[in-house]
Amino acid sequence: MIDSRPQRGSGGAVVLGALLIALGVVFLAGQYWNLDLGQYGWPIYVIGPGLALVLLGLTQRDGRGLTIFGSMVTIVGLILLYQNLTDYWESWAYAWTLIAPGGSGVGMLLYGARAGNGGMMRAGLWQIVTALGLFAAGFLFFEGLIGISGRRFPLPDWVLPLAVILIGLLLLFRGFTARSDAHHGESDEPSWPPRAEGGSQTPEA
Repeated sequence: MIDSRPQRGSGGAVVLGALLIALGVVFLAGQYWNLDLGQYGWPIYVIGPGLALVLLGLTQRDGRGLTIFGSMVTIVGLILLYQNLTDYWESWAYAWTLIAPGGSGVGMLLYGARAGNGGMMRAGLWQIVTALGLFAAGFLFFEGLIGISGRRFPLPDWVLPLAVILIGLLLLFRGFTARSDAHHGESDEPSWPPRAEGGSQTPEA
């Protein structure tokens, strides 16, 4: 009889093999076109392992933590790539919000979609929205009010307070919806151990 059970570890081997192939292609392209990857593309060495961790986590039965961590590492690499190309390292003052809660939200959204967990997907999406709101508020504060990059954007005085109010309303709305989701989940969750019909079940001595 043919064993139709999936072989363990095959998903991880596929991910690592694909990563090695991708890295080989990048190195060949760098040599062929004389690209100095060490000067301009070194964040690839952060992005690549991050994507590998994401793919590896998505292939595991319980890979939520690995997927979230890989998403955060990948976003760190993308931020470093942007900063390395533009020489704008001052953006770390507010870009960190894209890593946490942004990166963790991306990981939760991806793994929730893979596992068919709607609650995890909603939580991840809310984390992404919160991260974008915090990023926008930080951008307005550090670039519009302080001028951390050396040039201050001419923004009206009401823009920053309005952005803070909108983020506060968003967080309040998230807090109320999270409570309702938790209450709904508790009411739908079956009790364990199950109760016997006609009365409560008592444990045997």
